[in-house]
Amino acid sequence: MAPRRTSETDACPGALRLHAAADGMLARVRLPGGMLSGAQLRALRELAEEFGDGALELTSRANLQLRGLDPSDASALADRLRSAGLLPSATHDAVRNIAAPPLAGRSLRRLVEQLDRAILDDPALPALPGKFLFAIGHVPLASDVAAVPDPPGRSFTIRFAGHDTGVRVGSAHVVPVLVAAAHAFLSERDAQRGDGGSAWRLRELTDGPARVSARVVAALGLTTVPVEVAVPVDAAEPGDLIGVVPQEDGRVAVATLVPLGRLTGVPQRVLEEADHLAVTPWRGIVVTDLPPEAARPWADRMAAAGLAVTAGSPWSGVTACAGQPGCAKSLADVRADAAGAARFVDGLPVHWAGCGRACGSPAGPHVLAEATATGYRITRRPTASTPLGGLPPASAPPDGLSLASAPPDGLSLGSTHPGRFPQAGGPRPPVSTPPGGLPPASDHLALASGAPGGGAGGQSGLVGPSTAAAESLRIGGAEPVTARDLADVVAGARRPE
Repeated sequence: MAPRRTSETDACPGALRLHAAADGMLARVRLPGGMLSGAQLRALRELAEEFGDGALELTSRANLQLRGLDPSDASALADRLRSAGLLPSATHDAVRNIAAPPLAGRSLRRLVEQLDRAILDDPALPALPGKFLFAIGHVPLASDVAAVPDPPGRSFTIRFAGHDTGVRVGSAHVVPVLVAAAHAFLSERDAQRGDGGSAWRLRELTDGPARVSARVVAALGLTTVPVEVAVPVDAAEPGDLIGVVPQEDGRVAVATLVPLGRLTGVPQRVLEEADHLAVTPWRGIVVTDLPPEAARPWADRMAAAGLAVTAGSPWSGVTACAGQPGCAKSLADVRADAAGAARFVDGLPVHWAGCGRACGSPAGPHVLAEATATGYRITRRPTASTPLGGLPPASAPPDGLSLASAPPDGLSLGSTHPGRFPQAGGPRPPVSTPPGGLPPASDHLALASGAPGGGAGGQSGLVGPSTAAAESLRIGGAEPVTARDLADVVAGARRPE
């Protein structure tokens, strides 16, 4: 069971419930299954240009966000979203959280649409927390309740917070069972409600998967199949979908990665010419349902617009939270730092986070580059809380060393006020890196046994000479650490052991 929340309600933003960020109000537009049309993308682009900062943010749940909004524009924004078919209900907006594979076939897409209608038609479901997530198909997300097709696809396994409790249904019963699971969650949450806050996710309930599953089975008169009791099933691994890919119906799709999940300008206008689009959980967009002969022209247009459509992109597996200046809690401009350190690595994805909340992190194994008051801590997740690196040694100057938010040509460590990161574009300290590699281990970094994976406990091969017992790498010393050094540390953590 995950820790219980201390608040009764979550703070998830929506199209109507705007979130106050450091750069203005933020609106989240939910896209069931990540699906939208080119016309809807055009409407969102026009709204971002008219009311926001001109960009659309792709989220880890395959939704879209607008930033930099003024509170006085909330009503006009809602009216325009409603006209575009992106706000079908004022009461259910925050609970239309449905994940699906970006290349879902027609049958799965129909189930997504049916589930969305069922949610909208149910007067009790606005009581769901905004974080409660439905899923149809294999998705790289931690869903609360999911229907996963069993080969050859004639039946579905219903998973509760990733656990298989033996519930199997045919396709005609998927939507009623998922809706019943949402009701069962609400009932079990009420039954477990204490003096503090209540659960926002099914996994936060005591014996949540077993108890919610039992309520569903009893309510619908289902018969379960024998399985290990509440067997946990790992979420699908995130994987970059890129280039021309076949669909199960003989048509093709062209998938692109959007650098750091921020879509602007020309790329927006190119993509809005498509009839059918799907946003991916790893912050990409897929142009779907194309005839085979249209694939190459689409890929060429997307590449010309600056979107990644070929394997080996430095943006592959790289995501980031909003960071500075958009988030008041962030300790760094993580997008600038991620851009400076981006390189292709055939390994774990990396998520750059401006604080310990690590908003938008992948659900599966990944590397977390977390900004702290004194530098970046690089950690493999999920593991024990063993950092792979990031903090300067105890001998750091009294006023602290912090990773600077740098322009694309690199970042450096500079002497700053405690807990503050230098602003991008400010004065830079000198950079000193020996040609052809990392600075000397005595000044900066060391590799345990000279090979990745050699660290104590098998968590990492990246170990600082003064901190080997803590299994951590500490970035610091007399000389500044460059963007190349940070990129090497992150890349080493991402590579398979």
